[in-house]
Amino acid sequence: MLSMTLIELASLFEARKLSVIEATGLDKDALHIYFGMTLFLLIRLAWRGRGGWFAAWLAVLVMACGGEWLDLTAEYSHSAIQPDAAHWHDIWNTTFWPTVLLIVGRWLQPSAEAPAEPTDVLSGENAERRLEQA
Repeated sequence: MLSMTLIELASLFEARKLSVIEATGLDKDALHIYFGMTLFLLIRLAWRGRGGWFAAWLAVLVMACGGEWLDLTAEYSHSAIQPDAAHWHDIWNTTFWPTVLLIVGRWLQPSAEAPAEPTDVLSGENAERRLEQA
């Protein structure tokens, strides 16, 4: 059975994060934005029904807080704790655009009252009935 301590998990997370930064050439703030938007859109595309906007936003918030918790754990293990403002900045960067989409999401979604396309208009039989009723 593979068991990993929290400190080992945090160290692995930190190493993976640094490798992504090196591979992409992006800074940490940009990666927070990209990861937050990517997760939000993936969840929203998978869950298009009622509550999908909120579920996608909540997933981003959980990811942001979980990532910062792992960062804090790694910092404690190295005795190099960042100020709280830096961690809140990362959470803010990750959740800002998903929060905007959550707020305006109801206007982006088609309303349920939109009339459906009339499929029976093309039928000659229906046109004949309407002529008889007139």
